[in-house]
Amino acid sequence: MNSQPRDMTRREILQRMPLGFGSLALASLLQQDGVLQAASSASGEQPAQHFRSNVRSIVFFFNGGGPSQVDTFDPKPLLGKLDGERVPDSIARDIPRIARAPLINLLPSYWKFRRYGESGIEVSDLYPNLASRHIDDLCVIRSMRHESPIHAPAEYLTLTGTLVGDRPSLGAWLTYGLGSETHNLPAFVLFKTGSTLRPPGFGSGFLPARYQGILVDIERGVPNIELPPSVTRGQRQAQLKFLSQLNRLHQQQLPENSELEARIRSYELTYQMQAAAPEAFDLSAETRETHDLYGVGGDFTDEYARILLQTRRLIERGVRFIMVRSGQWDFHSEIRTKHAEKSLATDQPLAALLTDLKRRGLLDETLIVWGGEFGRTPAAQGSGDMVGRDHSPSGYSMWLAGGGVQGGQVIGATDPVGYAAIERPVHPNDLHATILHALGLDQHRLYYERHNRREIVTVNGGEVVQEVFGRS
Repeated sequence: MNSQPRDMTRREILQRMPLGFGSLALASLLQQDGVLQAASSASGEQPAQHFRSNVRSIVFFFNGGGPSQVDTFDPKPLLGKLDGERVPDSIARDIPRIARAPLINLLPSYWKFRRYGESGIEVSDLYPNLASRHIDDLCVIRSMRHESPIHAPAEYLTLTGTLVGDRPSLGAWLTYGLGSETHNLPAFVLFKTGSTLRPPGFGSGFLPARYQGILVDIERGVPNIELPPSVTRGQRQAQLKFLSQLNRLHQQQLPENSELEARIRSYELTYQMQAAAPEAFDLSAETRETHDLYGVGGDFTDEYARILLQTRRLIERGVRFIMVRSGQWDFHSEIRTKHAEKSLATDQPLAALLTDLKRRGLLDETLIVWGGEFGRTPAAQGSGDMVGRDHSPSGYSMWLAGGGVQGGQVIGATDPVGYAAIERPVHPNDLHATILHALGLDQHRLYYERHNRREIVTVNGGEVVQEVFGRS
């Protein structure tokens, strides 16, 4: 056995140094310059924006558990006439026989739908602020569809493109392809409410680990960013100066990597983030009017309001991808109470974010996506005060806003009782292709070489939903 110590490469030194966020800061800089992307692709082709787009950031509101489409954005007045009855045969023949979707005991929505805005799109009373202020900014897709009624696989499909959960998340792909516009903060940030968190939804899969999302605590901000109690900023500067000297010595040994080595400033960037992150996460800098707009301090809205206000601050500072994962939308029982509580907690903050982005001139540069891994059945599950709805992936709703989206329109439709998409079905892979298109990316030209295969975001390809952008 060879006991001689071997020389460590620069990359190994960076990985082992206990400076917390150094490697992530390095990724942010090198992503922006395209250096790491060229190094990590066997072909040497650098992912980049493929056509002009003004969109700089994306916010994905993922509602884990599955909001009910027939209680939010897909009105089905026929349910009121068929309360407790079986789906008529004339409708049932068009409904896919997906497991967990009984065709008996139909349940009307507890909430009234109303028309809003110039577009006249109908939205239920669960979202009065969002509907009254911004329905003409929303593009509602009522025909999302796939075939998995199980939470984890459906979530993986929605956020990674397949049911398995072994591929990069959408956020990882976008930060790999476009990098970040900030040197001082992560490119991909994740907030969460509720207890459930599935790592594949913000993981890097087979992409380098630097592209995974960073889970941020709304109270503490970026984790592990503070200087150790015994280290002063002056001492840290001295450490960085010494490491810079080591960097130059190492560069002399690998002159062929001069471009890469010239751009390695991970420790300097860590130092910058130690100064920038506390300011970025300081909500006290916002006015009282802004706090009130979002619902900060409200009995139901406070947590979500703080997350969304923080989201706006990160958008302003150039963070590329922000995921807000809200859990506990799985209403198998007590849907009348539980859905109302979740919607009450999120309606005002969602409307506030759109208002705030619009008045700051940021909405056109920010793509907003809202939805879950599937919807709910129009049939009842349980009875009495405990009634709820089961999982239903065959037809559900999502919406988009900002970022080149033509608002005030509805795309697709479900059958008359809301079980299945029957007009313009949209698969999650189609949605991913559409999101990429909004950011100036061609799904087939953004790839990562792995096992002699060019892996793409949409796996085997999706269809861009051109109607989202007002094109047929």
